[in-house]
Amino acid sequence: MPGPRLAGKVAFITGAGGGIGRATAERFVEEGAKVVVAEINAELGEAAAASARAKAGNGGGDAHFIRCDVTDKASVTKAIEETVARYGGLHILHNNAGGSTPQDGTVVDASEEEFWRVIKLDLFGTFLCSKVAIPHIAKSGGGAIINMSSNLALMAVPGRAAYGAAKGGVASLTRAMALDHAKQKIRVNAIAPSVTLSNRVKALLDQNPALAQMGDSHLFGLGQPVHIANMAVYLASDEAAITTGQVMSVDSGVTIY
Repeated sequence: MPGPRLAGKVAFITGAGGGIGRATAERFVEEGAKVVVAEINAELGEAAAASARAKAGNGGGDAHFIRCDVTDKASVTKAIEETVARYGGLHILHNNAGGSTPQDGTVVDASEEEFWRVIKLDLFGTFLCSKVAIPHIAKSGGGAIINMSSNLALMAVPGRAAYGAAKGGVASLTRAMALDHAKQKIRVNAIAPSVTLSNRVKALLDQNPALAQMGDSHLFGLGQPVHIANMAVYLASDEAAITTGQVMSVDSGVTIY
């Protein structure tokens, strides 16, 4: 039997208090990683870390919560430095924090405040966490960065202009980072989910009929957070040794339908 796929790896996962981030933390721990649940909400973060630790088994995995605001450089720097001090290095960054709201819309309808909110959280947060983490990953001998794009970077959905712009930016940033940091043995990829049934997305579906209707075009039904987490495990592992600069669709086929 092969050993855990992430044994000996230290991972920093942002927005890991729920949904895809929590599922990824759990899967990483199952695969032997030491995981920091980086989350702005302490209650959610502590619960997610406890849930992940419960899945450690005998593979050497562990999870620890550290509060982090991905839009604040001092907060990110402190959280990543605490991660390195606790676990001795950093090999994996999963830039998961982000999300859209019902305040999104067309470029005419969406407010400037909503546009800058999603750009700051999804795009700038990815940029900032990567900026702080990359020197630590390089010092640890290299590793993997996994960004969260979206199928909205690859197709259009009505009334999601701000979120689509942010996630399109993440896709482009992923390619730039992959090229710039290959010499440091850092692979950079993004995952592009479609509608994934986290609690936050379930609430959004209730308020956006266009999104709910999109479920009909998913060839294998709407995805669950663990489907995205399983792709993150692959991208973080040595199995993806030459996979870099890619935007991996995990979308039940919606972008080809």
